[in-house]
Amino acid sequence: MTRTAASGRAVVVGAALAGLRGAEALRRAGFAGSLTIVGAEPHPPYDRPPLSKHVLTGEVPAEATRLPSLVDLDATWRLGTAATGLDRHRRTLRLADGAELPYDRLLVATGTRARPWPNPHEGRLGGVYSIRDRDDAASLRAAFAARPRRVLIIGGGFIGCEVASACRSLDIPVTLVEPSATPLARVLGTHLGAVVRALHEARGVDLRCNAEVEWLEDDGAGHVSRARLAGGGSIEADVVVVALGAVRNTDWLAGSGLSADPGGLDCDGTGHALDEAGEPDTNIAAAGDVARFPHPLYDGRRVALEHWGNAVEQAEHAGRLLAGCPSEAPYGALPTFWSTQGGINIKSVGLTDGADGLVIAQGSPKEGRFLALYGRQGRCIAAVSIDCARWLPAYAAMIAERAPFPPIRRGTDQPAGLDILPPGLPEKPQR
Repeated sequence: MTRTAASGRAVVVGAALAGLRGAEALRRAGFAGSLTIVGAEPHPPYDRPPLSKHVLTGEVPAEATRLPSLVDLDATWRLGTAATGLDRHRRTLRLADGAELPYDRLLVATGTRARPWPNPHEGRLGGVYSIRDRDDAASLRAAFAARPRRVLIIGGGFIGCEVASACRSLDIPVTLVEPSATPLARVLGTHLGAVVRALHEARGVDLRCNAEVEWLEDDGAGHVSRARLAGGGSIEADVVVVALGAVRNTDWLAGSGLSADPGGLDCDGTGHALDEAGEPDTNIAAAGDVARFPHPLYDGRRVALEHWGNAVEQAEHAGRLLAGCPSEAPYGALPTFWSTQGGINIKSVGLTDGADGLVIAQGSPKEGRFLALYGRQGRCIAAVSIDCARWLPAYAAMIAERAPFPPIRRGTDQPAGLDILPPGLPEKPQR
């Protein structure tokens, strides 16, 4: 489709990191038409990573997380008004306040929301929190400042572990319940998960792995008092943090004819949204957590990435695409991620899904400073460093080059033997 980059009406749905950077990319690529940015939250774009770390400990106020704008956007902002529907035939976007916005180019960057506690009544009890947006973080910070007797965290993923770390930094008693054998088992596997478990236990976190919360108990006055565990037993807590992952914000696309579900909005390799027949709508692109796309580095397997770096790079790609300046190659930036827990920096490149082997390629877990490399079918696919990030760029290059696994032996700072270990990752269905 040929279009003039300098004209028309562009609408960005989603006023977070991907939406902001996508709008900036549109302008940088020469788009000079009208630009409207729609956001469900009332706040201008802000940075989410500090919410589960520095905001909870009080080091950074929630309102101080605003993202800088890198370009003069000359945009109309519609904040505090969610998108509720999309009519692709009329090229209009419906908003919660009843307004309709026409578009010629549409960037979908609606991100995710926290997965709620499955029992709505229990989820509405006083003292029950999730953490995804700025208001969530401010509310939970206030709860921590009130010095609860005990915090219970349900879910041992990155958010759950970061909140547990914040609790211990504040000297608040905390229990974390995780159904897998270790924290982060679904992302790192049980081998590295055991290292994370030891880290948190050494800081005083009460970890209950291989355990599940069955229901939350009301104290009779509408406030949570304890959690009942499946199989018996209970944990008393006056603050409960539900950290069960995220659901992608695609509900508003129902009836639009686009291929979307709670796992994301499907895109082709260029970044255009796909309809239910698998055909691209060249007026629509997607970026950030909501975009599910075929990653060329992983044999075209469809992935949706909840990574800060991906939101920035994919938004740049999508903005240029909608402005009429597409990239020559399909989008396939190497996924990167980081987390800070208990003063330890965990950084990763690549995707561990489907790994059939792991080696400790640098450093030593006994020293608390090492890098683990994951392989699949004889190829390097991911690397995770724990306080050993200096080596990460070299292994990122190996992953991007589809280098053989295991890596070359006898390198600097490598263990004497590179034993191939089972990573302990759960089986995942492949799309």
